[in-house]
Amino acid sequence: MNKKISNKAKKIKLIAMDVDGVLTPGDIVIMESGEEVKSWSAKDRLGIFATRNAGGIKYAWVSGRKSPQVEERAKELKIDAVYLGSLGKLPAFNDILKRFNLTGTQVAYIGDDLVDLPLLKRAGFSACPKDAVNDVKKVVDCVTEAKGGQGVLREVIEIVFKSQGRWKKAVEKYM
Repeated sequence: MNKKISNKAKKIKLIAMDVDGVLTPGDIVIMESGEEVKSWSAKDRLGIFATRNAGGIKYAWVSGRKSPQVEERAKELKIDAVYLGSLGKLPAFNDILKRFNLTGTQVAYIGDDLVDLPLLKRAGFSACPKDAVNDVKKVVDCVTEAKGGQGVLREVIEIVFKSQGRWKKAVEKYM
């Protein structure tokens, strides 16, 4: 792992991210009933549960869209802070810092599109999926091997926990 990335990841206490295009492939399927359907990665889910064993990391979702499915998923995964309908995402980021008494260097942010740029530039560690837009890829610390919805969060979790020497504790329950 790149030493610069590892040094930044060592300081992380909260991982914040966009939803569509990061946790999901970015497709928004709307059924005839009006219900919105999203596809989620089981790798990301297990990554969140594994890190709960090692403690110390909080999670926040910041999305420009409102979605009951996202709200339900956040409750299921016990996401610490959820901001939906946040087209201007900077106020949400500032609230996260205040709410959890953190500095920007203690927050990782994962985003995939132009609306994420302000947060990616302020986060202590920034990442994006392999299929993010080029303007995002140019500013982040790390472009994941995974595309959106295919384990992007899991890759970032592993970077953070391995840099902090806590990955072994996170996965020992599964060994």
